[in-house]
Amino acid sequence: MLITLIRRELLDNLMTFRFAATTLITLLLVVANTAVLIEDYEGRLASYYTALETHRQQLQETKTYSAGKVVVDRPPNPLSIFNVGLDKRLGNQVEVSYALVPTLWDAEMSGSDNPFLNIFNSIDIVFIFEVVLSLMALIFAYDALAGERERGTLRLVLTHPLSRGHVLLAKYIGAMLCLLIPLMLSLLLSLILLTTTAPFSLGVPDFLRIGGIVLASLAYLSVFYLAGLLISAMTRRTSTALMISLFVWGFLVLVYPNMILAMTHSSENLKSRANSAFNQMKQLWDEFERERKQFLANDAVPGEDWIFYEILGVASSGNYHAAKLSTLSCFRRDFVHFTALDDELESQVSHLQKYFSFLGSQTIDTAEQTWLVRKPALEHLFVQPANTEGILLKLSPVGVYEAATQAWAGTDLRGVRDFFDAARQYRQTVIDYFADNKTFGSRHWFSSDESAADWSTLPQFSFQRSDVATNATRALPDLFLLLIINLALFMAIFLIFQRSEV
Repeated sequence: MLITLIRRELLDNLMTFRFAATTLITLLLVVANTAVLIEDYEGRLASYYTALETHRQQLQETKTYSAGKVVVDRPPNPLSIFNVGLDKRLGNQVEVSYALVPTLWDAEMSGSDNPFLNIFNSIDIVFIFEVVLSLMALIFAYDALAGERERGTLRLVLTHPLSRGHVLLAKYIGAMLCLLIPLMLSLLLSLILLTTTAPFSLGVPDFLRIGGIVLASLAYLSVFYLAGLLISAMTRRTSTALMISLFVWGFLVLVYPNMILAMTHSSENLKSRANSAFNQMKQLWDEFERERKQFLANDAVPGEDWIFYEILGVASSGNYHAAKLSTLSCFRRDFVHFTALDDELESQVSHLQKYFSFLGSQTIDTAEQTWLVRKPALEHLFVQPANTEGILLKLSPVGVYEAATQAWAGTDLRGVRDFFDAARQYRQTVIDYFADNKTFGSRHWFSSDESAADWSTLPQFSFQRSDVATNATRALPDLFLLLIINLALFMAIFLIFQRSEV
């Protein structure tokens, strides 16, 4: 009898205009938007390869090591088509310097987006499911019980030897199978477009991640269908159920997320924390400058102060690069480049080498100490407010679904920060390379009069996205929360329906 009820519910939903409209609208939106996002991804990928080549050529053309600017670039995430998340909104290139430990907030954006494509910046496949399919799920559910109660068919169905639990289960399964059709068809067409496009080479891990996105999408749609079914169970008129359903959808999908995003944090507290961190870093670089002057004062050669201050004035002026409060990027960079050395400079080469050898070591140590101040300050200024905002957003199913799909796609904050973790590891690799080759104390650090710096042996940077297991670990808590919401809603519907009159 349960199979008969499921078949009845499935046929009733398939023969309705709302099913045809849901399928058509979803297919059109997903396919059209996928084509736009593919073009956008191709543009971002081309910009990435251009940036790689540009930075490589610039480095090779640099004649001294001190003038070299090592920049690493973050490739665009192909799964950002499903949920763009933070992939396009955060920096995608950062300088790797011995004088600064790089972070997300030191990054810049390379490449320029098509202005037309910017219109669709936040419209990805998950966004369509969030808005369109969640509304359709409520429309499928609002009259599931209230409509049959009005028509009297619910009383007729319950005259058969059926439990009310079976009736609810049949309605749930029948409706979810109908919602699964536009979801899977649109995703299938989207995958066909992706796999037939040259820049995309999706492997088995990517398909597993997409499977996780599908699972999260089903759990999300189920939440809205059960929310509509709960409203239908609590009301006796379909018009009332429809109005309440639309209000609930508008609040959960449109109003609440934007209300949370519009909330402002305590600017006074953040400003105080930024100033405190800046003052601590200033003290570190002031101490660095005192040690630099002490080194010159203790040097055996008299009169070198004027040589270093005048010849290296461009490098030493300012003592430290003041931090912007927004990024807390406080560091110094000694940049020197001589194409030829006169007799006076030639006599000072050994002292220049000792000076820069000392300076390089001290700069690295001070940068590491600065990092110990910057890291907690940046966490407090940027990460903690973002985490608080994320927790508040998860009071709506939209926030939970967004977090889960971003984690599966690798476009969440943790996924983007993986790149900067790799950049910090690469910085250490570069420092070790300089130390092994005694680069700071070499003539090539400041002069190219004998030969140019050899960048060909510098270790290359490589970045791989996190594996599927890591994505799953990050996504499963939110997916589990969606399942808990589903279970709680179904239990509430069952209890209300068991006690209601038909």
